[in-house]
Amino acid sequence: MIVSLRLPSLSSLLAPSKLRSPQIHRQSCYQHLRRRVPHAGLSAHSSASSPPETEDGVDSNKTRANPDQVITPRSQDFNGWYLDVIANAELADYGPVRGTMVIRPYGYAIWEAIQDYLNVKFKETGHSNIYFPQFIPYSFLEKEASHVEGFSPELAVVTIGGGKELEEKLVVHIFFFANVRPTSETIVNHMFTQWIHSYRDLPLLVNQWANVTRWEMRTKLFLRTLEFLWQEGHTAHTTPEEAEKEALQMIDVYTKFAYEQAAIPVIAGKKSNIERFAGALKTYTIGAMMGDRKALQAGTSHNLGQNFSLAFATQECLSKCVPVQFTDENGQRQHVWQTSWAISTRFVGGIIMTHGDDAGLMLPPKIAPIQVVIVPIWKKEEERVGVLNAALSVKEVLWTAGIKVKLDDSDQRTPGRKFNFWEVKGVPLRIEIGPRDVSSGSVVISRRDIPGKQGKVFGISMEPSILEAYVKDKLDEIQPSLLARATSFRDSNIEDVSSYDELKAAISSGKWARGPWSASDADELRVKEVTGATIRCFPFEQPQGLKVCFMTGNPAEEVAIFAKSY
Repeated sequence: MIVSLRLPSLSSLLAPSKLRSPQIHRQSCYQHLRRRVPHAGLSAHSSASSPPETEDGVDSNKTRANPDQVITPRSQDFNGWYLDVIANAELADYGPVRGTMVIRPYGYAIWEAIQDYLNVKFKETGHSNIYFPQFIPYSFLEKEASHVEGFSPELAVVTIGGGKELEEKLVVHIFFFANVRPTSETIVNHMFTQWIHSYRDLPLLVNQWANVTRWEMRTKLFLRTLEFLWQEGHTAHTTPEEAEKEALQMIDVYTKFAYEQAAIPVIAGKKSNIERFAGALKTYTIGAMMGDRKALQAGTSHNLGQNFSLAFATQECLSKCVPVQFTDENGQRQHVWQTSWAISTRFVGGIIMTHGDDAGLMLPPKIAPIQVVIVPIWKKEEERVGVLNAALSVKEVLWTAGIKVKLDDSDQRTPGRKFNFWEVKGVPLRIEIGPRDVSSGSVVISRRDIPGKQGKVFGISMEPSILEAYVKDKLDEIQPSLLARATSFRDSNIEDVSSYDELKAAISSGKWARGPWSASDADELRVKEVTGATIRCFPFEQPQGLKVCFMTGNPAEEVAIFAKSY
């Protein structure tokens, strides 16, 4: 059931602009946020009315670190370490507009690896890519806010274009960060009404890759920025069972990606009533434990039920809205059942914070832009040609085998600096070739996930079949090794609790708390107010047997996980 949100007139919030050039005015669309809900792996935060500032405590227009700077130890300052890794690994930087992010080629290559995997999975599950415009009519927001509780976007409102005042103002979505949501459900539903007429048109399964803007007061590269990248799926179905199956299917796609590609052991489950997406019947999520033991919401999938199609069919909206309906097999008009689901570039931040160490980034081979880097080493000029020829031969062998390989034959850095540079960038394997290796027809191979001498093996033959098999074998070892390490860290930092005091103690020590829960929404909000922790999810994997709520002492059907989060 949708509870109507009463609003003041949106048009009264704007005064006509007298400027002739194209103008964009930023303003809050609504005066009061009734419910705070996160979406698509983006945390809920407090309201802001001023331009974004960086949470990181540095000038957003300056690079924090340079390639030769020592990285702050994680244990000393996790936030400083995170920024140093991003800067030194050349993943991203702040843009000239405060709070914006420029994703550098190496960082974007990681996002491309995420796209490549998910694009295949989306198409395997029957979805087609689509694009919705960034601009929507201003009136759409009035419709949306009048009928879906919890929607409270901040807007960039365009009033003048081409030197003339527009007949109808346009809206560029800047998502109010206390209530982040998909790119307007209004335009999605508007287009669905054009495309859906009969049960033969269903299911309608679409996804778009797009950039999104949201107004943030305090930004953090990849995790919270004024603009970010994501994919968002929207589907429509004939029955509630189909919609529920779709929502679960997509959270399963995200879960498999996290485990199999990113080597991140996420916990998949259902959001609480307080935390679920506004307008959804159910919200499913994947949550990951970062290196500082905070939780990161890495992706979400929503069963929207008929809430949006019914919202656009209320009596006061019929004069200007078209409900999303279809004619069923019996000739009856029915409302569609819908889902939406999304994952964003904040997942790149999750990869950094899950696997990185004091030396820098550490990338799982399956998503690493470079899986193997070759560093040639020589002292005398007469050694140079032989070493480089051998390095080129090794590169050709690995490239032909489908391995993403890079030969660093630059003269700008010494071999030692090259070792450090590629360690910071998290390349899984490093191959060293010097004059002696050329003479013996072998190479030295070092693993990024095992530092020092323990991770270095000498005398690996350059013979193509042997070298190719060895490198593939090591890459196949590193991937599950990183997952196992992250899983062990996660499991050792989750405490099972049977009382409120135990929960408070666990959260106070920086850990996650897991315990039976059947208390009220008010109790959940009290836990958040007292401890700063929220219910991250009710995991799909639940323990068997009778359970007693640690807050009320009443029977509980499920355990919940509480944690502080990004």
